[in-house]
Parts: sequence; structure tokens; C-alpha cells
Amino acid sequence: MGIVVLTMKASVIEMFLVLLATGIHSNKDMTKKIKRPKLTVPQINCDVKAGKIINPEFVVKCPAGCQDPKYHVYGTDIYASYSSVCGAAIHSGVLDNSGGKILVRKVAGQSGYKGSYSNGVQSLSLPRWRESFIVSEGKSQKGVTYPSALTYSSSKSPAAKTDEATKAYQKPPVPGTTAQPVTLTQVTGATATGAAHASLPKPSPSAGSTSSSLRPQPVGLRSRELDLWATSTYTSGQNSPRADPGIQSQDSPRAAFQKPAGTQVSPDCKIDLSFVIDGSSSIGKRRFRIQKQFLADVAQALDIGPAGPLMGIVQYGDNPSAQFNLRTHMNSRDLRTAIEKITQRGGLSNAGRAISFVTKNFFSKANGNRGSAPNVAVVIVDGWPTDKVEEASRFARESGINIFFITIEGATENEKQYVVEPNFSHKAVCRTNGFYSLNVQSWFSLHKTVQALVKRVCDTDRLACSKTCLNSADIGFVIDGSSSVGTGNFRTVLQFVANLSKEFEISDIDTRIGAVQYTYEQRLEFGFDDYNTKSDILNAIKRVGYWSGGTSTGAAINYALEQLFKKSKPNKRKLMILITDGRSYDDVRIPAMVAHHKGVITYAIGVAWAAQDELEVIATHPAKDHSFFVDEFDNLYKFVPKVIQNICTEFNSQPRN
Repeated sequence: MGIVVLTMKASVIEMFLVLLATGIHSNKDMTKKIKRPKLTVPQINCDVKAGKIINPEFVVKCPAGCQDPKYHVYGTDIYASYSSVCGAAIHSGVLDNSGGKILVRKVAGQSGYKGSYSNGVQSLSLPRWRESFIVSEGKSQKGVTYPSALTYSSSKSPAAKTDEATKAYQKPPVPGTTAQPVTLTQVTGATATGAAHASLPKPSPSAGSTSSSLRPQPVGLRSRELDLWATSTYTSGQNSPRADPGIQSQDSPRAAFQKPAGTQVSPDCKIDLSFVIDGSSSIGKRRFRIQKQFLADVAQALDIGPAGPLMGIVQYGDNPSAQFNLRTHMNSRDLRTAIEKITQRGGLSNAGRAISFVTKNFFSKANGNRGSAPNVAVVIVDGWPTDKVEEASRFARESGINIFFITIEGATENEKQYVVEPNFSHKAVCRTNGFYSLNVQSWFSLHKTVQALVKRVCDTDRLACSKTCLNSADIGFVIDGSSSVGTGNFRTVLQFVANLSKEFEISDIDTRIGAVQYTYEQRLEFGFDDYNTKSDILNAIKRVGYWSGGTSTGAAINYALEQLFKKSKPNKRKLMILITDGRSYDDVRIPAMVAHHKGVITYAIGVAWAAQDELEVIATHPAKDHSFFVDEFDNLYKFVPKVIQNICTEFNSQPRN
């Protein structure tokens, strides 16, 4: 009996051991099955900028070939979010040109970014930017889950951007936890009253600052402001979420469209006006809205109309674009409606490129330029431009455009090291006497400049840059009709006079043309007041008959001073262009000195047997710029461009004070 019991116990023990072994193998199989999946790392292209990615911290994989200079990088160690992510990684030394994984972390915007050359990449300098980022090796931190798919900011229409703002994005995860999505409508959907009293959660230092509108806020004062423009109701006053501390209620940027109090516009105000507005990313949505309100106030104050001022708008960021031209909206109401619909372009603040665009494209007849009205361009700049404006502005001035600059929240002493072009406003404006420059300390004070600006742009008597080398002179031709010239050559001289005249803008208020022919005697062929259109002038030149006789050049200069230039307008430049083929029978020194003393700029053009020493005496100093010698009459036409160039060079070299 005892033996049977022992046998049964042994069987039970054996069975238990078998089951135990089976369970261990089963558990091993289960362990293999629940092994954590490998992290998926999203891949980006070389041209992807950090600012386009909403996630504040993420791991990505860069492809090979991102060392190319076309992928712009801004800054050193800490990079502006306008930079190529992969380009910055190579510049910092985290990657080489073969690509690989990197860890990207957003941080707060900087007051400036210094460019440098590192690891085969030349980074660029940049003024303050709203958001920055740093890169490190693509090793995940222990306990942190990074997004397997990136969330990008929308580049669609404003409506699409509003929808995009409700999408969830990942907050910077706390070690040991899994990041939870936070919906942006929790912030942007707040009412004005609630937002005014609610304490907003501050992002952790490691995460930097993010904007409720999917756009990082600019640095400094701007980073403290909540952009609730599109979703909140608004009442003026210090409790408004849009009101800065210390700003009075009348400074509200959302004031109703109305003519600013005290703004008086001359009924004779007739200008063709282009506003060149800053649409760069650094300005932010809120300030862009204030800028639009300012434009609307100016449009209302000017009383836009076909018989008065006309106004168009060019917006610039990386590149400029015309929002609408001078002929698009012919009254203030339609213009204000169009201004309200303008959307921000984003990008850098390339004001110089915008000024070139305005000069070359905006003030054309096809775009509504009337010709009879002064051309005015008002350039608005947030802080400072990211490119140079001097050369573009000089070309604009020489084209007759009166450039005004409104600089808002200019560089502080600490920020001036980041300004691309010191004294950019001084170099850009039409004149440096202060009339063309407005410096505004805060965007919330911009509306206070409406009256001053409107008064200045309508003061057409002071719009000095409307006067160019081609539209602001009284030009008297003094033509040698002596026997040595001959009939055929005299017609060639008249053709030369006509070719020069064609280059000028001729009217009773622009350039005027007169002509004197001389031998021993002198006669007035036509005066400054006789013809005021180009076609009439050209016909009058054709009708001049050849006289024939001796050569008394000194007497001819005196005659021209008395019969032509004595009737010149005080605000006109006086130009005498004398053409002769021989030495004078009388003295030219004293008449030439009198002409110079009276402010007549004299150009002496000698042909064939003309005495070059005499030409230099007649010509205004320096003689090398005002005297020309031509060996044959048939070569006169070759000197038309040179004469025009010298006239304009001299005009444009005048002081701008």
C-alpha cells in the first residue's frame, strides 16, 4: 500500500515539473511578442525651416547634401527659426554632409544672430527673430517620447490657418511621461475679459516660447503679448488683452475707421502714393493688424479720388508683391475694404528689394501713374531692414520718387550691432532734413503719426525728389550758324539738338526748351514759354533756318543770358548748351564768367575747327565734365548719351540736406 502512494506522489511531482517548464517557455514567447517597437524617426528635406515645424522638441533625420549654400542658416550655436534645420546641424558640427539623426529643441527668440563660417557652411547675421532653436545629437533622452510624425504650420489661406490653429501639438515632454496633446483653442478661444485676468502658463525654459497663433512671438516686449486678435471680442481700455500696460484707451489699434481728429488735407493734394508695408515674420500678426489700421486711417484722411490722391500698396517680406495699384480703388471706402483683406506674407524684412520693385514696376502708366502728380513712396519698417536700402533708394530718387521712411521700434544701443546698414533711413529718404523721416517708439503710437504724414506727403512744394535731372531745367541751345558750318552740317546740328531734347520731360511745369542762333548777329528762334510739349519743340527745331555769317560766340552768350535765361523760372536749373565749329571773333571769357556767376551751367560742344582752349573757358568747372570735342559733324549723335549722363550725374550729386 505504501509503495503505491509513493508512486502516485512521484507522478504528480513529475507532472508539475513538466507544466512548470512549459509555462517558462510560454512566458519567454510572450516576452518576445510584447517587445517595444522601434522608434520611428521622421525624415525632412534640406530646405525645411525650423519655424515651419510646430513641435517644440523633436528628433528628425536629415538627408545627404544639405551643405549647399542655397539652404540658408542664420546665427551661430543658437539659430533663428528661419534657418534650414539640417543646414544648421551641419554648421554646428552635429552632422556632416552625409546626413543623419538630430535632436532639435526650440528656444526663445534672440535680439540678434551673428553669422559665421563653420564646417563648410556660411551662416548669416539676422536682426531679432521671434523664435530660435538648437541642435544636438539625435539621441533620445531616457523616458521621453518624441513625435513619430511632425506637425507643420499651414501656409494656406487665412481661413485654413484658423482651422490649423485648432490642431493638437505636442508639448515638451516631462522625463518619465508620455507627452499629451494640447489643443490651441484652449487659449485662442478665450474671451477678452477672461484673457485679461487669466494667468497664462509659461513654457519651460527648455521649450522656449510659442505663440498661440502657431507663430513664435518676437523677442523683448513682443514676447509678453498675447495675440488674440482673430478670436476675441474687443473693447478698448487697459483691461483689453491687446492693450499694453500704460497705453491709454484712445491708443487702441482697433479704433473704428474714421478720419483722425485734426487732420486737414489740402483740397489741392494730388499725389500718386505707394505704401511699402512690412509683412515680415518678425512683425507678428498683431502689429501687422495695427499697420493695416494705420493704412486705413491714412486712406480716410487723404480722401482718395481720381482728382486727388491715389494710393496703392506693396507688401514685402523675402520678396515684394503689389497688393493693388493706383487705379484699383478710386475712393477711400473701397480702399479701406481692400486693406482689411490684406494677409501677411512673412519672411525677412527686405525693404531694399521692395524699393527697387516700386521704382521699376509700380509707378507705370499701366498701374495708374498719372505723370502730372508727384510720386511718393512711404516705406514702413519694423526695427530695421534685413538688406541694404542705399543703392535702391538712390535709384528711386533719381527716378523722381519721394521716399519717406517710418521706422517703428528702432534698434536699441545693444541691438545696433545687428543692423545690416547703419543709418539706413538717413541713406534712403529723399532729403536728410528730417521732413521725410518719422521715428515711432511703439507700434501703439503709430496712429498718432497719421496727421503729420498726411500733411507732409500733400505738401507738394516740398516734395524735392519729384524734381529730376530730366524734368526740372530750362535748357537754352546756343547754335553756331556761321558760314563755315554749311547747310548740310547745320541740319545735322539741329538733329543733335532734337535728339538731346527728346530725352527730357517737356511741359510748362517740367523741362522747358529755348534756342538762339548766332553768326555776327543773334536771333531768338523760340523762347522757354513758346512751346510746352515735346512734339511742338521737335517741330520748332525742324523749322529753324540756316543763317550763315561770322562767329561771335561771346556776344551770343550775352544775348542768350538776356533773351532766354532772364525769363527762366527761379526753381529751374539753368542749362546752356553751346555748339560751335570754330574760334570766336570776339572774347568769350567775360561773357562766360557772367554766365557762371548767374548760375547758368554751361556745356560747350566743339566740332571740327573749334578751339578746345576756348571750349574749356566757356564750360562750367570742371571743364572735363562740361566740354566736348567732336572731329566730324556726323559723329555728334554719339555724344548724346554722354551729355545726358553728365547732366544727370551733376544733378544727382547735389547735397540731400
